[in-house]
Amino acid sequence: MERKWWENAIGYQIYPRSFYDSNNDGIGDLQGIIAKLPYIKDLGVDFIWINPIYASPNVDNGYDISDYQAIHPDFGTMDDFKELLTKAHELGLKIVMDLVVNHTSDQHPWFQEALKGKDNPYRDYYLWADATPDRMPNDWQSFFGGSTWQYDEKSKQAYFHIFAPEQPDLNWKNPKLREEIYEMIRWWLDLGIDGFRLDAISHIQKEPWDFKITDNPWAPFMNVAGIDDYMQDLKEIFDEYPIVTIGEASGVTSKKAVKWTNREGYLDMIFELEHQVREGQPGHERINVLGWKKVVSRWQKDLNANGWNALYVENHDNPRINSILGNESEQSAKAIATAFMFMKGTPFIYQGQEIGMTNFPFTSVEQLDAKDSYSHYQELLKQGVEPSEALQQICHWTRDHSRTPMQWQNSDEAGFTQAQPWLAVNPNYQEINVAEQEERPDSLLNFYKQAIQLRKTPLFVDGNYELHLAGHPQVIAYTRNMAEQSALVLVNLSNQEVVVDLPNRVVQPTAKVLLTNIDEPKLQKRMTLAPFAAMIFELPNR
Repeated sequence: MERKWWENAIGYQIYPRSFYDSNNDGIGDLQGIIAKLPYIKDLGVDFIWINPIYASPNVDNGYDISDYQAIHPDFGTMDDFKELLTKAHELGLKIVMDLVVNHTSDQHPWFQEALKGKDNPYRDYYLWADATPDRMPNDWQSFFGGSTWQYDEKSKQAYFHIFAPEQPDLNWKNPKLREEIYEMIRWWLDLGIDGFRLDAISHIQKEPWDFKITDNPWAPFMNVAGIDDYMQDLKEIFDEYPIVTIGEASGVTSKKAVKWTNREGYLDMIFELEHQVREGQPGHERINVLGWKKVVSRWQKDLNANGWNALYVENHDNPRINSILGNESEQSAKAIATAFMFMKGTPFIYQGQEIGMTNFPFTSVEQLDAKDSYSHYQELLKQGVEPSEALQQICHWTRDHSRTPMQWQNSDEAGFTQAQPWLAVNPNYQEINVAEQEERPDSLLNFYKQAIQLRKTPLFVDGNYELHLAGHPQVIAYTRNMAEQSALVLVNLSNQEVVVDLPNRVVQPTAKVLLTNIDEPKLQKRMTLAPFAAMIFELPNR
């Protein structure tokens, strides 16, 4: 079977507002990405996924799009984007765009027309129902808190939104709307981009308004029956181009993901949202190692032979992984990298992950930008939570941790800008930055470069995944197996020394070390693993 280019590739996610500011206005931009293409190429990755750069009022950091075929002035122009596309391709790097088609901004011309009245031809591009200020069509709740309905006094109706009120959901039942979306998708693909990450794609179909919620408050708009027709339409377009498609598809279980990601599936892979398994009290949560291991291994098992995984531990919507799973050291960051990158699937690295960027020490709500964090804070205050405790709870897990500017060097503002940055730079930039790590052979950055090259070998692309020590609460151990060779990945994901007994069949005295973050590990039946020790052994054939 012909290998698809993305099966042997590694992605690098860029949050453009925080990546690199080329014109010193405090905001990262497209020319900033262009300037750093050599860095990205040198890292060894193969494609870049860029968070939304479209025209937008920026209520939800660009996920509220007002024009699908225009670039937000903060980021530059369409000519800048075309230059980025050309120069990336010249370096052998591919470009993947964020595609947001569950909703638009309320400033989009379609919605502005829809507001003009029930008879407007664009009214049916969105979802409306009769309502009063005191009585909405149902009691469904949005992801950002509060009702999914926003009342419109002029028409005595309410429109539906699963995110912010400024992000009205599109009515995919309308064939005219679908044709406009399909035309826009083709426009970008004809421009030469190399794929899409489909935001919130599993939400485009909704249950009838009288659907009764039982346990999951978001069940009415998560992978609802009838979505298959729309996904098949999208697949037919995608299949015309040599691209990659990655879906953000909450509600699609590991078993259902087979249908979505096999050779006949709608998409090439999906980002599962289950593995953020937390433990601890609100405001002090960490990733539960055993829970994380169980989730990712279940996805490995279910998609092993028929489907494809997208592998990630960090993105723009979650805190920094080295703060919530590691201990903020390079040692723990290397361990985390080893644990996730060598599973079966396509790994994604989020900007700054490769240098071990950590959570920001927020001390006030005014330092935050994320709208959902603000609304959560206000809700906690309404519940009677003390302001200091409410601040601790929201700041600990806010998505703004991952959105602080990239730390390039130890100069002012971490070399991100010469102006006041849109979001404060983490004060630890003098210790954690690209320039310092490029010069140091044992740095996390250089470890990532080694890991990326090793990950591209056939064993780690094609080999089957087999989990060992399944019930261990601190250690992940798995083999990647092919007929001619195998490798053992062994990682202690805790801050404590751990002793484990490995299965006899993986204990081979002549095993060769392929990658490690400790000195000269030896493979034995009983292994004493230092805190956050990580190692990969090549296992010779018996």
